[in-house]
Amino acid sequence: MQDHFRFAGFMGRRVHLGVAGSIAAFRSLELLRLLRDADITVSATLTEAGSRFVTPLSFEALGASLVYGSMFDQGADSASVFGHLEPGQTAHALVIAPATANILAKLAHGIADDMLSCQALAFPGPRIVAPAMNPRMWEASATRRNWDILADLGFIRVEPDAGSVACGDTGSGRLASLEEIITAVLRAISPQDLAGQRVLVTLGPTREPWDGVRFWSNPSSGIMGACMAMAAHLRGADVTVVAGPVDLVFPSGITVIPTQTALEMHAACLDLWPLMDIGCATAAVADFRPEPHGPGKFKKSGATSLHIDFVPNPDILKSLGDSKRADQRLIGFAAETCDPRDEAARKLKAKGLDLIAANDVSRHGSGFRTPTNEMYVLDAAGRAESWPLLPKTEVAWRLWDHLLLD
Repeated sequence: MQDHFRFAGFMGRRVHLGVAGSIAAFRSLELLRLLRDADITVSATLTEAGSRFVTPLSFEALGASLVYGSMFDQGADSASVFGHLEPGQTAHALVIAPATANILAKLAHGIADDMLSCQALAFPGPRIVAPAMNPRMWEASATRRNWDILADLGFIRVEPDAGSVACGDTGSGRLASLEEIITAVLRAISPQDLAGQRVLVTLGPTREPWDGVRFWSNPSSGIMGACMAMAAHLRGADVTVVAGPVDLVFPSGITVIPTQTALEMHAACLDLWPLMDIGCATAAVADFRPEPHGPGKFKKSGATSLHIDFVPNPDILKSLGDSKRADQRLIGFAAETCDPRDEAARKLKAKGLDLIAANDVSRHGSGFRTPTNEMYVLDAAGRAESWPLLPKTEVAWRLWDHLLLD
């Protein structure tokens, strides 16, 4: 799983995990690991069929507590006498992954004839369902009707993926990616203090072509921008990413507009900016682009030197700042190779920013292609902070906290 999905800091939050009878049940163990990695306390319930694919002991070994099975299997814990009510009293979200056609039908019609269906019926908080089943079962009219009913009942639905399934059939019905499921869970338990906000995030490098095979660029991976986009999405924002050429995946709730060059990114941003409430420019945009040699590959043909002319690219961040309305806010990033404080102060003022985050990319562990950053943060009110080396997910979360101080 890519770094921008690995948010931690959810200590004090509890999620109840339901596991129904599908071959995809083994993936619920990895989902449990991801939830625990996010500092979430997890309890679990396996249906009778689910326990045929994975065992309760596996969940206990990975840190789930309590782990429920049959409605009348009290086990060693007296609290399980009211186990059908306990998740609704202690957990902040309930996620059923995988959810079979059978459990979807029970949830849609209020049937409570086993431990998991009782727990789901009694659960007052966010309920997330991620189906997994044969494509013909998924496409059956009864299943589609039940799926629509669950939307009306307020369930958070994670659509299944398409592809080959265990029986050899092909179509929709595979359990969604763990990235999709963990995103839905984390969003359900995150503060929704960015709800209703439309957020534009630029990320990654730009590639400025010179001939048919060569380009001018930089080593930006886009991880910092991806973390900013994910953190905003988890906190309720409607997020649009304008991405340079990066190898990153995003959940379906984030709109991604791919670009290659600074000119393409500039045009996309100016088109979107009037519709946005907040802009966050993390992209490492090439300040200059080479004058193109042509569509074919340049041949050195015995040449001992090479001269390339460069022309300036538009300054995307300044363009956004110059056209920023009074009701819009703008975050900039500055990657430097020395103490970034003076340059951060200059860019904050020159580009009309509300907040700037700057880092010295020459420092070990801070900068391009790392999961961490050491940041200097300055805002328009004059508040300045120096942050130690932190995961980029935590940097992103703190930056949104900082922007929302006013």
